[in-house]
Amino acid sequence: MGHPHLPTTEAAVTVIREIADEFHLDMTVTDDIGADQTSRRTSAGAFAVLDPDGSLPHEAYVELGGSPAVTVQIFPEDDAKITVDGVEFMDVPRDAVPAFLRSVYGGLASVKGRFFPPGYWLKVPLPGDETYRELVPRSMLSPWLTRSLRSQS
Repeated sequence: MGHPHLPTTEAAVTVIREIADEFHLDMTVTDDIGADQTSRRTSAGAFAVLDPDGSLPHEAYVELGGSPAVTVQIFPEDDAKITVDGVEFMDVPRDAVPAFLRSVYGGLASVKGRFFPPGYWLKVPLPGDETYRELVPRSMLSPWLTRSLRSQS
């Protein structure tokens, strides 16, 4: 399923702010603007602010209060890294970030455990049969992750 297009980092931050309001969450945003400030701009020259095409890259780091603890780092390359109680989801498309957050805060995310091979996975389903799944180290089972444990098989 296609997600609504978020053409810029600022558009994604605006939608995240709406979700924070919807779920009554505190929100803190840190913006990095310019090729010399963003974390992935290794090809920019020393003291360069603009990309070679003359644009200003914009990266944002968003912290959402509440349970679970969630951070979203939105990159200028149209993707994001979302961390849910210490579990990192890398390369989430920027357009999928709102659906991802609604799934987590709406109670759809769950932890699945298996005896063999042993391990726990945090699963975040999105509309349209799209699911993100990351391994949760046993030592990182927070109270929220433990409450989200669905079944072991």
